[in-house]
Amino acid sequence: MSGTTRRIGFIGLGAMGEPMALNLARAGTPLLVWNRSWDKTGPLAAAGAEIAADAAEVFAGAAIVILMLADDGAIDAVLDRGGSGFASRVGGRTIVHMGTTAPAYSRALEADIRAVGGRYVEAPVSGSRKPAEAGQLVAMLAGDADAVAAVRPLLAPMCRETIVCGAVPKALLMKLSVNLFLIAIVTGLAEAVHFADRHGLDLDQVVAVLNAGQMASDISRVKAPKLVQGDFAVHAAIQDVLKNNRLIAEAARQAGIASPLLDVCHALYGETLALGYGDADMVAVVKAIEARSDSAC
Repeated sequence: MSGTTRRIGFIGLGAMGEPMALNLARAGTPLLVWNRSWDKTGPLAAAGAEIAADAAEVFAGAAIVILMLADDGAIDAVLDRGGSGFASRVGGRTIVHMGTTAPAYSRALEADIRAVGGRYVEAPVSGSRKPAEAGQLVAMLAGDADAVAAVRPLLAPMCRETIVCGAVPKALLMKLSVNLFLIAIVTGLAEAVHFADRHGLDLDQVVAVLNAGQMASDISRVKAPKLVQGDFAVHAAIQDVLKNNRLIAEAARQAGIASPLLDVCHALYGETLALGYGDADMVAVVKAIEARSDSAC
């Protein structure tokens, strides 16, 4: 792997991956990038990243490869997991999984990568597109201690903090725990704004009261104005939140854990998706709440 020791591979330039990779490139990280949609690579090329012709070229040209992909199917495809190219792609390399998948999937993936001589680090992040753009994500890390120690400093341009959680899949379990709180709090905020709106309150005053009190947070400061303005421009899409909700629910059921708030949210985000808001920001869950109010009249 001569010449691969300095370059970092990055695969997946979606809503989160693009700003994350851009922050790496702008910080001077030698980056070799591939994305299934070629048109997404332009900003990375302009920032100094090399653009690979295919995923195989990234693995051939980098000792550490970061994956920021939508789901386990996409990860398996780029790794050629189960295919003849898997061992050559991951053997001798460190694979860094920064997306969100089921913890059980991640545990099995680690075993497969280690079996062919590769190293594996879980590094899911907390935060949506805006924190990603600002390099203010929080990464949770799990895996072999030496691999985690090698990867951790590389994440600095993307993350304001990195938390080492232990063995795989504890980083993903941590991410799901944090996401449970996020989903519940944003859904509660949407319901509160809906309640105030239907009572004819001044919604700007509602936001002012919220921001002046102890319940104010970075989330409320971003999401409350979006609710007031009906701004559904995506930071975290309904369909992605629903996927995360499903992953948390599955992990809860497998462990015999009750999740009553999550279960209500799961239904509401499913209803929002059915109303046609799958690509809208998660605050669009207010549309499902409005629909329930209207049907009760």
